[in-house]
Amino acid sequence: SQAMKINQNTVLQGQRVTLVPYTSAHVPRYHEWMQSEELQRLTASEPLSLEQEYEMQRSWRDDMDKCTFIVLDTERWSGQARADEDCMVGDVNLFLTDAEDPTLGEIEIMIAEPSYRGRGFGKEATLMMMSYGVRNLGITKFEAKIGQENEASICMFKKLHFKEVAVNSVFQEVTLRLDVTDQERRWLLEQTNHVEEKSYVELKVP
Repeated sequence: SQAMKINQNTVLQGQRVTLVPYTSAHVPRYHEWMQSEELQRLTASEPLSLEQEYEMQRSWRDDMDKCTFIVLDTERWSGQARADEDCMVGDVNLFLTDAEDPTLGEIEIMIAEPSYRGRGFGKEATLMMMSYGVRNLGITKFEAKIGQENEASICMFKKLHFKEVAVNSVFQEVTLRLDVTDQERRWLLEQTNHVEEKSYVELKVP
């Protein structure tokens, strides 16, 4: 079988958020989120059955062109030794969309829990994923494609130094881009120097 994704055993623990690999244990909660019409609209996705969602999770885990983390609330997760499912707030993805250019990563962030929006959780998760992509995947440029009406998300990416490069009026989508110069790389690593990398397997052992 194909090699598992690079991040299968990686936990990235930040201040607000902790990123863990997307496992089958996360699927029921994820599936619940994706029943929401608002999230379907924001992520331009179709509702799937629970079984289809398990299949998606398996394909993500084995796909060499995608890197997916589930976003947990650090405080809730580390403080009360709770199961991941009780601490899930969203997910963050990195897609290697261009076979010709493996240094280009398309990044996607979803804070699915409404009570966690606008509180810096998405920002930290995105910075952590970008830093991971730069350090571990050799990414030197990022793109984000966001629905035109999703102003909060567009605004967040601009704060992370992304520039608007295209608008697709058919898909009503804005493309933002960031080229990771030496200066941007330094900034990114500074923003994430508090992040600790841990082993998921070891943390899972009681």
